[in-house]
Amino acid sequence: MTEDTEKSEALTGISEIVATLEEEIALGKMGPRERLVEEELAQRFDVKRHVARQALADLETMGLVVRLPRRGATVRDYGVAEIEQLYAARQLVECYAAGLIELPAAPSLIEALRAIHERHSTAVERGDLRRVFRENLLFHKTFFAACGNVPLVEVIEMLAMKTHAIRSFSIGDPVILAAVCREHAEMIELLQDGNQQRLIELVGQHLQPAKNAYLKLARHRAPMA
Repeated sequence: MTEDTEKSEALTGISEIVATLEEEIALGKMGPRERLVEEELAQRFDVKRHVARQALADLETMGLVVRLPRRGATVRDYGVAEIEQLYAARQLVECYAAGLIELPAAPSLIEALRAIHERHSTAVERGDLRRVFRENLLFHKTFFAACGNVPLVEVIEMLAMKTHAIRSFSIGDPVILAAVCREHAEMIELLQDGNQQRLIELVGQHLQPAKNAYLKLARHRAPMA
């Protein structure tokens, strides 16, 4: 095996581990404080330990994992104050971005969002949470890209990524999912109708259910020893 081939396989392995664990955290298959062991990951994904180690480092950079001395890596857990601060930051930047979108929006944007919304709604109806997660990410990525401020969009995506574990406590809730679908549909209509103030309000409102679901848990969870 050549050096280039080995590097390519390592990068592929890292990407696979990161994408899989990101999804499992977001879907609640791995809960807050759950340990992530290099050796176990290496065996599971059939990669060398340094590949698993780098994947954990990438997940730490993404804000999904924490690595502590003598404890190893665990799925990140948030305290009440951290959740409030994180969502305050998300509301600030996401509402600002919504205010930058030129309205009425271009027909191409409306068409793209309608197609994503249809796929997302179908996934909700079928209970396909993996597809729900991916289509929801794509909906918001497409929506916020319309603000035209690339660095701002990068900040929005970074903050959203940090909340994967938080959103896992609401992603399977049928009441919350139904509300998400309704709000996505309303966002599309507001983009078309040109009601920017209501759009900004709705973007802020859209963040609350996931935050509140995780806060209920956080307030009753004992602190880590």
